[in-house]
Amino acid sequence: MADREDLEFNYSLIDRVFRASMGECADFSGAKYDGDFSLSLEEAQRRKHEYVAEQLGIGPGRRVLDLGCGWGPLLDFIRRRGGSAVGVTLSSAQAAACRRHGLDVHLHDARQVTRDSFGAFDAVASLGTFEHFCSPREHRAGRQDEIYRGLFARTASLLPDNGRLFLQTMVFGQNMIPVDRIDINAPRDSDAWYLALLGRQFPGSFLPYGQEQIIRSARPHFRLVASTSGRLDYIETIRPVAQAVRRAEHEKDAAQAPAAPPLADELRLPARVHLGREREQRLLRAGAARPPPTRVREGAMS
Repeated sequence: MADREDLEFNYSLIDRVFRASMGECADFSGAKYDGDFSLSLEEAQRRKHEYVAEQLGIGPGRRVLDLGCGWGPLLDFIRRRGGSAVGVTLSSAQAAACRRHGLDVHLHDARQVTRDSFGAFDAVASLGTFEHFCSPREHRAGRQDEIYRGLFARTASLLPDNGRLFLQTMVFGQNMIPVDRIDINAPRDSDAWYLALLGRQFPGSFLPYGQEQIIRSARPHFRLVASTSGRLDYIETIRPVAQAVRRAEHEKDAAQAPAAPPLADELRLPARVHLGREREQRLLRAGAARPPPTRVREGAMS
């Protein structure tokens, strides 16, 4: 998994530029346009949060955990809905930004959240964090399924019977090249070069191989209820975010921020990798392919 140092590099270094560009409590993950690209980014992000809330049954009295909460957009939405939300992140800058807005956020490894440390939850969400749970090294060691199975087991232990998990993640598509071909010295603009560049921008992170790997790893703790692809939504999300960041990077205050990766260029990269990558949205209900156990948890994956 990407460790704290990796995630500080990913997110803490860009904190000031991102907030100057997108505002406080902004969302870094793919929005939900549903084919209506006349929507503003803010409207599409709100549509996504409303969709998540509907799938998880978020409302007054509901307690929700956000694994990898970023700058707190979903936490803020849940709070406005009258629910109780707890977030965890390994980015100290994200945690500090969330706390400034009164959000309940902890600098804590998402893999180590337990009932003893955080209590029980009615639902769990993870928007754009799953990509960080397995590293390229762990993938090469054949541990990817094992890591995902452990994560789903721990998440299920936080939920009641019929609790839900909503998961939004990128996946590698059918055109993913063999891992041993990924090389920063490959021809520029090739898939191998782009993937190597992304590996440098997001050290310690690796994607699952399609929804099949996720569904397989989630058993017997969760069963899939619904799945949608938000690939076009993600590509559309990148455009206005990159434009906003580019404008902010030319402003004096943003220019005085600590040295960071070129975020505007970084945000353009995923849409330019020709690997058939998708933004999967899934609704998972816990239960097994076999007859359900006595205790059945539900989960929403998106």
